[in-house]
Parts: sequence; C-alpha cells; structure tokens
Amino acid sequence: MTNSNINTNPSIDSHTDSNPNIAAVGAYAPRFRITADEFRDAWGQFHAARVNEKAVPEADEDALTMAYEAGKRTLSAAGNPDVSFFAFASTTPPMAEEDPTPRLGGMLGVPETAARHVFTGSTRAGTRALVAGLSAGPWEDGVGLVVAADCPRGKPDSAEEHGAGAGAAAFVLDANGSANVVQQAEYGSEFPGTRFRRTGEEAIEGLGVTGYDRRAFSETLAGAVERLNFDVADVDVACVQAPDGKFPYRAAGALGVGTEEIQTGVLVHELGDTGAASVPLSLAKALSDGHERILAASFGSGAGADALLVEARDVPASIALDGDDRVSYAEYLRKRGDLTSGPPSGGGAYVSVPSWRRTLDQRHRLLAGKCPDCDALNFPPEGACSGCKTLVEYDDARLTGAGTVEAVTTISQGGAPPEFAEQQAKSGDFDVAIVALDGPDGDTASAPAQVTGADPGTLEIGDSVETTMRRIYTQEGVTRYGFKIRPRTEF
Repeated sequence: MTNSNINTNPSIDSHTDSNPNIAAVGAYAPRFRITADEFRDAWGQFHAARVNEKAVPEADEDALTMAYEAGKRTLSAAGNPDVSFFAFASTTPPMAEEDPTPRLGGMLGVPETAARHVFTGSTRAGTRALVAGLSAGPWEDGVGLVVAADCPRGKPDSAEEHGAGAGAAAFVLDANGSANVVQQAEYGSEFPGTRFRRTGEEAIEGLGVTGYDRRAFSETLAGAVERLNFDVADVDVACVQAPDGKFPYRAAGALGVGTEEIQTGVLVHELGDTGAASVPLSLAKALSDGHERILAASFGSGAGADALLVEARDVPASIALDGDDRVSYAEYLRKRGDLTSGPPSGGGAYVSVPSWRRTLDQRHRLLAGKCPDCDALNFPPEGACSGCKTLVEYDDARLTGAGTVEAVTTISQGGAPPEFAEQQAKSGDFDVAIVALDGPDGDTASAPAQVTGADPGTLEIGDSVETTMRRIYTQEGVTRYGFKIRPRTEF
C-alpha cells in the first residue's frame, strides 16, 4: 500500500463573494520555434512523442523575463490594479539560491510591501502557487498575482531535452473575478525517479522505465481528480500536465475525461514541455477561449498532483503564444549557449551591482525627470536639463513604454562591447536604436536601447516600438536585467 496525502480545500469548494477568483489571465511564449524534423535530422530520431515543434527562448530570455511578459499582460488585462500578494513558480529560476520576486516585482510595479512567495522544485509548482493565492485572499488593498514560467533543459539526446519548451502564464486573483475555482484537491504517492534534476545540475533526467512513468503519472493525477465531485460530461476542456504529446491522452481513462477534452486543452504539440507552466498555460488559454467549465490537473514527479475545477465566464485575457520564426538545430544550440565559450574573462564596461541598483528606477520602471523650469523630459533624470541646460531637481515622470525609432544600427559579429559578446555568440547580430519614448503628457525623451524580438535590420526610423524586460549581461555571476525595445504589439 502506498502512503497518500489527500486535501480537499473547503474554503474554495464553492463560490462565496469573499473568496478570490481568477479575474484576468495572460500568457506568453517565445517567438522562436524548432521543429521535430530538425531534431530528427540531427540525431536520426526524435524522442518527444507528438511534439510537432517547441518554443525556444531568445538569447536574452529566461524564466524571469518570460514571467514579466505574462505578468505585464495579465495586469494590463485587469486594468493594472495594485498587488498585495505575489507568487512566482518555476523549476528553472535564474538563480538556484536567490529570491526572484523582488526583481520581478520591481519590473512589474508590485509594491515593496506585497506578500511574496516562490514555488519551485516540481512541475506542479505552477498550480501550487495558484492554490496558495486562492487560499491567501481576499486582500483589502489589492489583488493577488500568480506567475508561472519555465524553460526546462535535458541531456542532448534525451526525451526530456527533445520535448523541453518554454512559456509563461499569469493570473490576477480578486473576489470580483469571473472564473471561480469551485473545487480543489491534491494527492501524493511515492514514485521516485520519474523525473528529477540533481543538485548542481541543469539537465532534468528520468529513469526511462516507460510503464513505471505512465503508472506514476496516471495514478497520481487520478488520485487528485477522483476527490472532486463533478460530472465529467459537463467539462468543456481538460488542462492536463504534458511532459510530451502522449502522456495526457494516456491518462484520459484514469481521469474519466475524453481525449477530445484533453486535445482542446493541451499546448504541448506546439510549445513543447513547459514544466511548471504547462497547466497554467493551458488554463489561461482555455479561459481566454471562453470555455465555461474546466478541469485542470497538474503532476509533479515524486509524485504529487493538483486538481482544480473551474467555472468561468468572460475572463479578461491577453495571450501571446504564436511563434513563426523557425530556427535550425545549430541555431537552437547557439541560443541555448551550448556552442559559446561563456562570458569574457575581462574587459567591457564594468558596472558594480550597487551602481546598477541605483539605476533600477530607470532600467526597470522607466522613471524619467521633468524639468520644473521648462517641462522638458530627461532620461535618465540626472545632470543639466536637455531643454534649458540648467541644473535642477527634477520632478518624477514615468514613461509609458511606447516610443518611436529615431535612429537604428546593426552591431555585427565582433562589433559588440565585451560585456555583450556572450549574447552575440548566442543570437548573432543585433540592433541598437535611439528611441523617443513617450512621456505621460504627450512629450518624449530620447534614449538608446538594444532591440529584441525582431530580426536585425528590420526596424526602420519612424517605426512604433515598445519596451520589454530582458537580460542585459552577466558579470560577477549576477545577471543585469533592463529594458529593451521591440516592434509594438497590441495587448
């Protein structure tokens, strides 16, 4: 007999006005894709069943920047409310030991006083974070924000690596939300070795015992779903953990749902295995598509499972999951950093971490200065005013993040400053632009910025752009994040 832990949370078994609900959703996946055929050409076979293609992070993307993308979209869809509770989930946080929520929260404008939680170590982490948020509210002075982002990696010729994708999903939680988690249950049973990552390693592994893996997956998920009280016929879509394109369907019988409902919910066929973001991504997409009754079931090796039954109507959403920029297997390896020598040992513009921190209001929050004498915007807000040339104490003015290209050039191989050499080794040529960033009152401030999200040479003077958050470079083991620009999109 296996030991199991069963918890049906009575606080969200049925809807009350005081329980936080899902008020808005957002989702993001990188624009680059690699197909299964590219892997077959490189290895002679492809181990990730029914994954047709998968999302590939750009050289300056990681779990934190993808979380920013999803979080920003979700907050925008919700009307940019104040956040009182903030949770981040990932099996691939940028640092093994460092709380990522202060930096991510700073990028998203989360108040410093918000409660913060980090969930990691399991592909179940995304739903664990969501359940924690639903249990923590309501909040008198704000909303809850839960973000799950992941970009797992495996050993080169492994099923885990062939299927490993990338993406992020986010949820705003509020008592007035229109998606109610009416039931929730969890279940745990010992199944060691189904999926693991050793301490100090980047690559996830598995024992590869197929029957054992299937049993762990199906039995653990079923253990959680069986504790829900619902009519299977009423479920529109089942959002099931998807380590590959077969496992969710193999669990259909144990879960009591049809393969059609699972097919409606899965994103693994086009995004790959998105780890802790797998079920959150499918749930966000299902809510965005207008499904009214949703089963969400996540699995974490070890093994544990969460099951959520969601009833919804008209949930505000901002979803960006499309990607049509194909990369070859060699380009894929470059973007992963497998074909680079790492950061340079010396040279470059050294900026200490304390000095970098003093500029975070500008780099993360686009805080400019408005001259009290001539009203000119200055970015960064230091030195003599660009308008009247006088030394003044600037008033704070936050730029909107939208702008127009004033000048642009391409930095070719060998032309990048040493601190950007590693990025260029991964991504190739990149553009740098001077952009007129819009101020709050229709005025602008000019600033230099790297271009991301567009092929080199495609941006032109006069193009509309927007800021996003990406990796800048890493020195002394600490990654510097800051704004870059990309072609403007509509949220």
